[in-house]
Amino acid sequence: MLLLGPTGVGKTHLSIALGQEAILAGYTVQFTTATTLVAGLAKAHGERRLDEKLLALSKPKRLIVDELGYLPLEPDAAHLFFQLVSRRYETGAMLITSFPLTCRS
Repeated sequence: MLLLGPTGVGKTHLSIALGQEAILAGYTVQFTTATTLVAGLAKAHGERRLDEKLLALSKPKRLIVDELGYLPLEPDAAHLFFQLVSRRYETGAMLITSFPLTCRS
């Protein structure tokens, strides 16, 4: 699921509420910002623990990634994020918040 909208419309609030409802329904949920997520992936890659990190991020049934695109991703970071999306494919849902291109200055 992708929540798009300008700053201040409640994307993060809604994603947290959806995460809480998923927990109440019995799902495992992890919430992170895109910046924190990519930094963790880059650190794990540098420490040669990327597979371990990707496996850990593949376990929750719902992964919420907040503010993707708030800061531009370097090509290496984008590749790491793509690896996560590929690893989670058909194993668990992802909810991503971002802003449409028309909302950027």
